[in-house]
Amino acid sequence: MDLSIHDLVKRFGKLTALDHVSLEVAQGSFVCFLGPSGCGKTTLLRVIAGLEEADGGSIRLGGSDLSAIPARNRNFGVVFQSYSLFPNMTAARNVGYGLECRRWDKARMQSRIKEMLDLVHLADQAEKLPSQMSGGQQQRIALARALAPDPSALLLDEPLSALDAKVREELRIEIRAVQKRLGITTIMVTHDQEEALAMADLIVVMSKGRIEQIGTPQQLYREPATAFVADFIGRMNVLPLDPGPQDGFRFAGTQLEVRTAAGGAGKPVAALGIRPEAITLKGLDATGPNVLPASVRTVSFLGNITRIEVEPDARPGTGILVELHGMARVPEPGERLNIDISAEDLRILS
Repeated sequence: MDLSIHDLVKRFGKLTALDHVSLEVAQGSFVCFLGPSGCGKTTLLRVIAGLEEADGGSIRLGGSDLSAIPARNRNFGVVFQSYSLFPNMTAARNVGYGLECRRWDKARMQSRIKEMLDLVHLADQAEKLPSQMSGGQQQRIALARALAPDPSALLLDEPLSALDAKVREELRIEIRAVQKRLGITTIMVTHDQEEALAMADLIVVMSKGRIEQIGTPQQLYREPATAFVADFIGRMNVLPLDPGPQDGFRFAGTQLEVRTAAGGAGKPVAALGIRPEAITLKGLDATGPNVLPASVRTVSFLGNITRIEVEPDARPGTGILVELHGMARVPEPGERLNIDISAEDLRILS
């Protein structure tokens, strides 16, 4: 069943945590709420779960209004960052807790517990207590417990943020595989852009209680609509336009050719955006519509990527990041050169 959120408002005193938020979550999709701390993403998840009451708007699941339905009756599986396992219960009993509360018969419950432990590859940990398991194993048990009652949707509140980097990467692959296998509608809150890009079908980027942009990972990376999204998703050079009347797009004294209006059509233009990999370094004799003279500030070698910060001659104090991949010749700090900004990859930001 599709989840429909319309004009949702939530206030905490004078603070508006959710400011008229609307979105559609298709059945079986994996959606990430992404944004910095305090942007409203966790509040939105908690309102959907029924753990917070909205001050306005509606939430409908398959046409049914959830407003008056308490959290325990919404049939959502919820996984928190802190695992929230019962320390005195074995893994198997933790997984079966929700089934006991729903008064499943013993044979059916035992079969479901085994199925869920197999699903998260922890059948051999069934009789262990949480204190005897690693953080990654505990989070897998929390996931199995949330899925055991066959919920309508799975809600994940930063489930991987307490884990180390390697375990986080392994678990995000496993969670995505489980979600695809079950076809369950899943909403995950995260502040980690890499996590969202790797896992989501659709990303909802939030800022100050509002939705900045909704799109697939590819759409948000290639066609950010605002300077906030451009800066938050991946690395983006935001090029502020030169002051004064604009006939086209002028940056660092150069009239830039822009071959796409993606993301900014019909909106006031705040700046232009360009990804670091879409800028080419060239010699001082290079010419072209988007070629600017610059000097190299810093060079950072990162294995297969070298990041170079350059400063345009006509825009002192403005750093532009360039990424070179592979074993290309790397300039030295202080070296003067030209940068060629791809007209096809420039984005208009509102």
